[in-house]
Amino acid sequence: MLNELNALEIKVVQVVALCRTLRTENEALRQRLAALEIDKERLAERMAAARARLEQLAEQLPEAKP
Repeated sequence: MLNELNALEIKVVQVVALCRTLRTENEALRQRLAALEIDKERLAERMAAARARLEQLAEQLPEAKP
């Protein structure tokens, strides 16, 4: 009986350690995801600005005559 309780205690300690590790990893991943979402928004804004500039330049081009 004592051996079974010791084995169970070891397993509980391992599960607790794993939970702590996973919680820490999860928090790091959440932070990385948040940073990547901000980067994605910035890139989308830059693409939209570049698209607008290209459209403006395209409108200024003379039309080709056949």
